[in-house]
Amino acid sequence: MKDIPRAVSWQDDALVLLDQRKLPAVEEYITCETLEDVYAAIKTLTVRGAPAIGIAAAYGLLVGLEEPVSAAAFCDRCDYLISARPTAVNLAWAVERMRACYERQADATSVRTALLTEAMAIHEEDKAACNRIADVGAPIVARHPNLLTHCNAGSLAVSELGTALAPIYRAREQGAQLHVYVDETRPLLQGARLTAYELSRNDVDCTLITDNMAAHVMSEGKVDMVIVGADRIAANGDAANKIGTLGLAILCQYFGIPFYVAVPLSTIDPETISGDEIEIEERDAEEVKSLAGVAIAPAAVRARSPAFDVTPHQLITGIITDAGLLQAPYQEAIEQVMTATRQTQDEHTN
Repeated sequence: MKDIPRAVSWQDDALVLLDQRKLPAVEEYITCETLEDVYAAIKTLTVRGAPAIGIAAAYGLLVGLEEPVSAAAFCDRCDYLISARPTAVNLAWAVERMRACYERQADATSVRTALLTEAMAIHEEDKAACNRIADVGAPIVARHPNLLTHCNAGSLAVSELGTALAPIYRAREQGAQLHVYVDETRPLLQGARLTAYELSRNDVDCTLITDNMAAHVMSEGKVDMVIVGADRIAANGDAANKIGTLGLAILCQYFGIPFYVAVPLSTIDPETISGDEIEIEERDAEEVKSLAGVAIAPAAVRARSPAFDVTPHQLITGIITDAGLLQAPYQEAIEQVMTATRQTQDEHTN
């Protein structure tokens, strides 16, 4: 892979974020100086992508943290960041890990040092997960070299490589000749601004299409496989991802095209029984009524902007994870992989 700007980094004891709202025209970084800055960065999509949000929140809890910090004050910080965005499970997952770390180290001389170590571990674990997802998914991509993807699940959404894009990058490195159709992803154009930017920068052959072209391209026989990321996967395999994903899954069923979701295990939420329980973030309707700051609809017209939709597990061919490929029945597959992961973690702890 060629160098892609890192979405999240910890530099000189500060959280530094690539402002993804300004890509691809401008590569600009911001430094978060307060907890409120971190909250705003997550809320406004300065940093986006479920794993990247989790990493940013883990580091973000350290921003402006002065010792000693009481348990009540630290819990308030945790709850505040979790409230920034409700759908992506990695945000709460990472913050809860940091909360547990604080509880273990509350009596230590420097709890801040322990918290920074935990945040760095979350960051490094995501890098490893991305590479394992790449290895698991690359053979699948090589068998289905004409792909379509939605939103951005590349290196900008994680620590490196990505989730949905990781197998594409790995297969390309291994010599596969690929072509990727990139959905623009209205209303915020993450596909056009971010995925097309990443793929073209890494010499992956790609074609940008509007979201409503996907069915036509599939009808021409030009798509072998659809691969997307997710912000939360329920215990039964239902997957919440960027709005528009459900439509692609339905199209894949009609045209007989495999539909894969790629995520780290941290995106699987075994506490959420099904997609019906996933809270869907409703964003400002002005995002739909404007484009790049220019109004495209009458000022008085009503609009909606749900950020995500839920794809039922019945429409998913497989879930590519850092622990391997999960296939139906997903309830059993997810239970098995999560149990095995907990056992491994317990062994390392003991």
